[in-house]
Amino acid sequence: MGFENFGTVSFTAEAKAADFITYLEAGKVMATRCRKCGVSYFPPRMDCPRCLSSDVEWFEIKGDGKLISYTVVNYGPTGFENDAPYILALGEFDGGVQIFACLSRDIEQKDIQIGMGLVVSPVKLPDNRIAYEFKKG
Repeated sequence: MGFENFGTVSFTAEAKAADFITYLEAGKVMATRCRKCGVSYFPPRMDCPRCLSSDVEWFEIKGDGKLISYTVVNYGPTGFENDAPYILALGEFDGGVQIFACLSRDIEQKDIQIGMGLVVSPVKLPDNRIAYEFKKG
């Protein structure tokens, strides 16, 4: 599978980081790290904008992260209008990797607290699409 089936709306069919989708389908959320300067990236990048190296390695985002910030989206943009309201969140994981994702609908808004534990997990969407979301850690 390529990027054409990633997320609710996909604007590209091909990407240098296409393995990201293969990993999601295998149940893993992956990021990349530049072997030259050590900076980690999510979403994955195959070329480091810091040092311009293309020598990167994949690594799995595992374990608990923590909620840094979130917002309730009441009016979704094109492709997401039927999903609203939903919650977008920023989580931080080991090594300082930050991930932007939707919170699982299993997490009630009254239970959301900055600093709460999160895990990032692949999620199957309708029409054989795939994405990732935060679940309570």
